[in-house]
Amino acid sequence: MEFTRTPVVVPEGDASTRARVVRSILEQGPSTAADLAQLLDLTPAAVRRHLDQLVELGSVEARDRRVYGARGRGRPAKVFALTESGRDGLEHQYDDLAVDALRYLAESAGEEAVLEFARRRVSFIERDFASLMEEEPELLPAEALARVLSAGGYAAGVRTLPMGDQLCQQHCPVSHVAAEFPQLCEAETEAIGKVLGRHVQRLATIAHGDGVCTTSIPNTPQTPIHDNREESS
Repeated sequence: MEFTRTPVVVPEGDASTRARVVRSILEQGPSTAADLAQLLDLTPAAVRRHLDQLVELGSVEARDRRVYGARGRGRPAKVFALTESGRDGLEHQYDDLAVDALRYLAESAGEEAVLEFARRRVSFIERDFASLMEEEPELLPAEALARVLSAGGYAAGVRTLPMGDQLCQQHCPVSHVAAEFPQLCEAETEAIGKVLGRHVQRLATIAHGDGVCTTSIPNTPQTPIHDNREESS
């Protein structure tokens, strides 16, 4: 099952077409020129011209498309993903202030205080997940979680694989801060596992240079660890 692609709504008189292309890649993840042309109602030739310019500027890079399952004939289409430089120009204007504040917190109150702050920051995940599941009980838990994260600025989607789901976050509003303070990623992963009742595993993070934050969600629910010491006492 592929990601559900939603059209990118761009108001009249918005920024340049290149900005629309960048925003689309941010929201939809690494995309082919054909995908972008369809989403933005442009010709493939026009999109490729803008992509070439963005590649020259260092905002976008071309990658080989990952193929799941048997590969068909022919060369896979290239996908275009945002580079770190491309992300820099979007939504990180307060990063320096946040890093300074967390450094002070770590120095004055210790690393555990940073983790507690990180847990409080992502407390919306558990709160909003419970509310959404109550309002729309027909939603699959992973789908509900993706919607909660997307509302929080993470541009999340779900990919279904034979062994379980993969939660993919195309954007992270705190990725530059999390590069120095991994507690932010740890608290987020902890919250994801808690609401889904699974022992989830982070496979990739934007904070560590990956294009997407990817979390593996196994099919099997987490089972409590049985402590034999209680029986022997």
